Amino acid sequence: MPEARLVVEADGGSRGNPGPAGYGALVRDPASGRVLAERAEYLGIVSNNVAEYSGLVAGLRAAVEIDPDASIDVRLDSRLVVEQMSGRWKIKHEDMRRLAERARAILPPERVSYTWVPRAENGAADALANAAMDGQTAIVRDYWRDAAGDASGDAGADAGADVGRDAGAAEARDLGAVDADAVELPGGEVSGGDTRAGEVHAVVPERVATGAPIRFDDALPVTIVLVRHGETALTVSKAYSGSSVPGPPLTDRGREQAARAAELVYRIGRDVWGDVPDPSELLASPMVRTQETAAAIGRRLGLPVRTEPLFAECDFGEWEGLTAAEIERRWPGDLKRWHDDASFRAPGGESIEDVGVRMRAGLGAVRAAGVGRTVVVVTHSVSVRSAVGVAIGANSSAWARIRVAPASVSIIRLWSDGTSEVTVVGAPSEV
Repeated sequence: MPEARLVVEADGGSRGNPGPAGYGALVRDPASGRVLAERAEYLGIVSNNVAEYSGLVAGLRAAVEIDPDASIDVRLDSRLVVEQMSGRWKIKHEDMRRLAERARAILPPERVSYTWVPRAENGAADALANAAMDGQTAIVRDYWRDAAGDASGDAGADAGADVGRDAGAAEARDLGAVDADAVELPGGEVSGGDTRAGEVHAVVPERVATGAPIRFDDALPVTIVLVRHGETALTVSKAYSGSSVPGPPLTDRGREQAARAAELVYRIGRDVWGDVPDPSELLASPMVRTQETAAAIGRRLGLPVRTEPLFAECDFGEWEGLTAAEIERRWPGDLKRWHDDASFRAPGGESIEDVGVRMRAGLGAVRAAGVGRTVVVVTHSVSVRSAVGVAIGANSSAWARIRVAPASVSIIRLWSDGTSEVTVVGAPSEV
C-alpha cells in the first residue's frame, strides 16, 4: 500500500520585527493539489521567526488531524527555518530551540521533510498570514471534514474563530521578544571584521523609509544594495585578500553567512526598507568568494548572477595573502600610509582611490541602466567603503574608516541628476 503523504505550506510575518504579527498555513493533497485545511492567526506583537515557527507548528498540527500516519512535506520560503528544522543549522536562542522542539514533537522527525520554495510559490500561506494580521483574527477551515460530511468544518472561520487560538497566541507572546534572526550557526564569529564579539549590532527595522535628501520633484533613484562576501580563510587570519588571484573560497562559516545575507537581501522591499523596489538584478565581482556569496543570494531571489569586474576588490599587489604584521616587517610604515593616504598604492597594486575610480564607473553604469529599481552588488570591503565614500561625498582619506563586516549589507541610492544618499552602512546579516 503506498505511503500516505500530505503537503504543508506555511509562512509568518511581523510588521515591525517585533511588531504586529501573524502566520498562515495550509495542508494540501499532493496528488490533486486540493487544499484540505487552512490555519491563520494574529499573534500580537512578536518577531518574524516566532510567526514563521508558529505557522509551521499550526500546519503540522492540522496535517496530523487529517491523517496522523501520513508523512509530511513542509514547504516554506524561510531558508533559515528550513535549515534549522533540517538540522543543518544550529539555533542559539533557547526560546527558538523551544519552538523548534515544539514542531519536532508533533510527529516523528523521520516522517517530515523540509523544502525551501521561492516567495512566489508560497503565496497562499502568505495571504493567510496577512489576512490574520489585517483582521487581527484567527482562521480555521477544515475542508476535508466538509468532504466527509462534517458540517462543523468551517464554523467561525471568517469570524475570528478561537479554535486553539489562546494557546497558540500565548506561546507566541511568550517568545515575542526573540529577534527574528536570533540563531547561531556552527562556529563562532569573531575575526576578520565580524560583528559577534562585543560589537554594537545594527537593528534592521520593518518598513523603514530611507529618508531621502530633500528634492523638489518626483524623480526616482536606483537603489544599490552592496553586500560584502562571507568569511574566507584569509578573513580569519586577517590577511590582505585582493583581486590579483581568484581565491580564496568561502569557509563553511562563510557559506552560512552568505545564506544569512541572502535572507536579509530577500527581505528588502518586502518587510525591511519597504519603500524601495524588490531587488531585480544581481551583480558580483569575479572573485571566487563573491561568486559563491552571490550564488546563495541568487538562489534566494531567483535571479541570475552577472559578473562585473569593476566591482572587484583592491589589488594588493605584493601584499596579497600577507597579514598586517608581515607587511610591516617587509615594508615598514607603508601599510599605515596606504590606509591614511588614499592615493598611495600598494607595491604592484592599487590605492584606495584607484578602487574609487572603478566603483564610480560601476555605479555610474548601474545608474545609467535605469532608475526606479533595486540592484544587488556582491563585492568586497574596500569596494564597499569606496562606494559609500563616493555616494556621501566624503574625502577619500576617510573611506578606510568605514567598517564593513563579512556578509554585511550597505545601501546607497543614486539619482540621475547626480544626487545620492547613503541609507545603510554595514548592517549585519547576523544579529
